[in-house]
Amino acid sequence: MSETAPFAERGDIREIEEGSVFAPKFGSDGTCPVVATDARSGEVLMLAYMNREALARTIETGLAHYWSRSRGKLWLKGESSGNVQRVVEMRTDCDQDAIWLRVEMAGHGAACHVGYRSCFYRRIPVGARPGPDLTLSLCEEEKLFDPAKVYGGD
Repeated sequence: MSETAPFAERGDIREIEEGSVFAPKFGSDGTCPVVATDARSGEVLMLAYMNREALARTIETGLAHYWSRSRGKLWLKGESSGNVQRVVEMRTDCDQDAIWLRVEMAGHGAACHVGYRSCFYRRIPVGARPGPDLTLSLCEEEKLFDPAKVYGGD
């Protein structure tokens, strides 16, 4: 599959917002944001990005594929860790520039490469004074896997 994975051309605003044609809009970097949530609990697991190829592969295989902006490459979620995401449902937002995946996690059940279930494992104190000493608190008590053992390293 190539970067030019076929999707419908974007038409008029009425068709994009209320029609049945899927014509995703990708940003200037060629990606669109994707939110993945647990299909059973609704918990937000991660925010990632897809390019045309990742989106097409996800649709075709039912397994979440993403575009790694930091590594500059396509990746199947869980290809290294075993924490594969099976897509239960896929939605797009009103102007088709964001994707929502409802997924079932395999492997350790962790979406985060740091080892936590969700990538959103730290809380920002609302109502606090913003500044360099603003501290985060953990929302998850323990990691579901040890990243050093799964990915190598220290």
